[in-house]
Amino acid sequence: MVEEILHLVSRPSRYLGSEINSIHKDLSRVELKFALIFPDLYEVGMSHLGLQILYQILNQHPKIAAERAYAPGADMEQVLREREIPLFSQESRMPLREFDILGFTLPTELNYSTVLNILDLAGVPLYSRERDTRYPLVIGGGSCVFNPEPLADFFDAFVLGDGEEVILEISEAVTQGKRITGQKEDLLKSLSRIPGVYIPSFFEPRYLPDGKIEKIIPLSADYQKVEKRIVADLDQAPFPDKPIVPFMNVIHDRLNIEIARGCTRGCRFCQAGIIYRPTRERSPRKIAQIAEQALRATGYEELSLLSLSTGDYRAIDSLLTCLTRRYAGEKIAISLPSLRVGSVSEHLLQEIKKVRKTGFTIAPEAGTQRLRDVINKKNTDEEILKIAGLAFQLGWQSIKLYFMIGLPTEGQEDLEAIVDLAQRIKLVSKGKKINLSFSTFIPKPMTPFQWEPQITLDEMEARREFLRREISKIRLNVKGQDPALSLLEGFLARGDRRLAPVILAAFRRGARLDTWSEHFCFDLWKQAFIENGIDPNFYANRRREPTEVFPWDHLDCRVSQDFLWEEAERARQGLTTPECLEDRCHECGVCDFETISLKMSKPDDLASFEEEVKSKGSRARKFEWTTRIRSRFSKQREARFLSHLELISCFYRAIRRSGLPLEYSGGFHPLPKMSFGPPLPVGMESMAEYVDFKLNGSIKPEDFTRILNQELPQSSSGGLQILESKEIPWKSSSIFSSVIQTSYEIPLSGLKEASRIGPEVAIERFLQSPEVLVDEEKKGRFKKRDIRRLVKSMSLRDNKIELILKAGEEGIIKPTTVLKKVFELSEEEASLLRILKTDMLFGETLLLRG
Repeated sequence: MVEEILHLVSRPSRYLGSEINSIHKDLSRVELKFALIFPDLYEVGMSHLGLQILYQILNQHPKIAAERAYAPGADMEQVLREREIPLFSQESRMPLREFDILGFTLPTELNYSTVLNILDLAGVPLYSRERDTRYPLVIGGGSCVFNPEPLADFFDAFVLGDGEEVILEISEAVTQGKRITGQKEDLLKSLSRIPGVYIPSFFEPRYLPDGKIEKIIPLSADYQKVEKRIVADLDQAPFPDKPIVPFMNVIHDRLNIEIARGCTRGCRFCQAGIIYRPTRERSPRKIAQIAEQALRATGYEELSLLSLSTGDYRAIDSLLTCLTRRYAGEKIAISLPSLRVGSVSEHLLQEIKKVRKTGFTIAPEAGTQRLRDVINKKNTDEEILKIAGLAFQLGWQSIKLYFMIGLPTEGQEDLEAIVDLAQRIKLVSKGKKINLSFSTFIPKPMTPFQWEPQITLDEMEARREFLRREISKIRLNVKGQDPALSLLEGFLARGDRRLAPVILAAFRRGARLDTWSEHFCFDLWKQAFIENGIDPNFYANRRREPTEVFPWDHLDCRVSQDFLWEEAERARQGLTTPECLEDRCHECGVCDFETISLKMSKPDDLASFEEEVKSKGSRARKFEWTTRIRSRFSKQREARFLSHLELISCFYRAIRRSGLPLEYSGGFHPLPKMSFGPPLPVGMESMAEYVDFKLNGSIKPEDFTRILNQELPQSSSGGLQILESKEIPWKSSSIFSSVIQTSYEIPLSGLKEASRIGPEVAIERFLQSPEVLVDEEKKGRFKKRDIRRLVKSMSLRDNKIELILKAGEEGIIKPTTVLKKVFELSEEEASLLRILKTDMLFGETLLLRG
């Protein structure tokens, strides 16, 4: 299938890179071309909110075009390399090396090898020193840039902190640099004057004989340290009101709204809780406005309120009440994916379950109260058991428990306590499902635990095996992260510039997509360390001295080292630190109390907005009675690559955007009353697909067709398009059960290339056979099936094969099954045929074209 997709590379389409709300600019009319790159697969990158925010900010500027790129899958990479096709952007298909800026999001150290793979596929030299002004500037942002030193030799610049403001300042500097056409060094000097921008080539680390860092030398007198950027007021920061809606399933396939940045809790293992300080909450009214606009523009059926601890949002009760009151009637679920145990209330859970129950996770992190005090996670066993019991009582059928192993001071009694706590939660579950997962603690830069060692691989495996064995005894589902992945992340998280050749060597040996278990190979990394004569344990498995110079000491997250050390000391004493609030400051150093300080929301901000909502009523159109509509639609060109589930999602969200009043089933998980005919195999085109809709109201079929076509993805060359619609009786048989035959056309050109026998001979031989048996797999079993009796006719006409198939007891057989047998094709050869479904015949006369 990858080979067939590649013919689209040379021209834009409404699918690959042209999703709903994606932006396409005329690149000849802009001054700056900015590629936003996520170094992982599309389904991960499209779930990343930060990239969507920057995409909208940049594209709102009339002289800037921002496009996206993601890491290709292994099969796609193979084809790109074999055919020497440079990696390209999603929107215009322009090679990445032709952009002015390549901006990488760096959410995890496990993406580092994939960054190099993307640069290599793009034809861009890997080392910064090898790139002059003929190549794009390579910039990184995200949580990993608070210690980007392992990547420093590959990047021209990094952005520390919030990107909403600095991204346009960087763009302006690069645009000015293009006009001047000076040297790259001049451009880097210009960028270094922008607060929050780190130019790694302007600093030089010096090392001691024992391998530790002696000092980090600034090479410019007026560029001694880089301080992170902070957006003081989220209400003033841009946020996407028309986020891109992917056609394929992605990791977090929903509308995500960031309601707060930062966290007041101060968990000592949590890097995000430090580097995103201070806590700044978006106002409830602003959140509600974003939700209203974005849900209308996307058609999403779930709204997720994001922050490091959503339950701690000051106005969460009034906000959640307002949103559920507004959207419950439209069957839009509200989810709060990050809930601290102490912030969960019965009211919160009651509001969440009003439409349908989204996922529910409890994160005790540690098994004993002693260890939870060490990490400043102050939840008690009683609180944890109370919330678990409440969730089950209110109808949740499953919950997830999350723990960490290898935390500082952890002993065997702490591991045993995890098992005991899980067993106690099982007792209150009354037979419902509990999934337990755990990961290994990784000491991250700029946290109170940055001085701590990471446990060894042998210790990780021993503790992991203990938990798996003991949790299995109490019959709970358990899974843990691969210890080797945790160890690699630990090496890279606290690494320095001497790891650059290690990352390069691992990449050259084949490392990429390391976040995926099917691609990760620890042996490649071990060989890379050996090849470069570096002991990885130097970076992960030793305790740092209080006076040791860290690789990131010239980078400032505004939280002082003194505060972090004091927190580390309190951890060793088992002392907790209260949360950071307006009237209780711990003097961490991040706030200046002039422009930068805590910003908390107020519940009464929503009063006027709720009045506006009441005056508008529901977004859905209102009609007088119930209608059942049956539509015939086409699925052509790039739309043929949508799976059946993706097709359903595409129609469902188009209906939502249109405001057509679709009916829903009842119960805890209401489903739209929309049913399709037999699934079309991925890659096949059709002019005869069918779908039924049940609508809460009356509408003329031609109006229904017109309204829905305005929201379905189409282009001049095809896509998804309703061809005709008809109102049918409420109790009509389903499409699926009414089909009696289907018709197809297959261009002869594709068959002539693949088949080893002439088409006339092959067809004649097949039609003359009284019986043709094939092995058909179903639920892991193979059985013989006579396909000859299912073929009504097969003939050659106008350089095409016309094939008509009859329905058997087990439904319609796939045309590729017939074509493989008739023309002696392999599975791959059959999958690459361009097949068009032209018609469908039904047993009921009321169906369209039946």
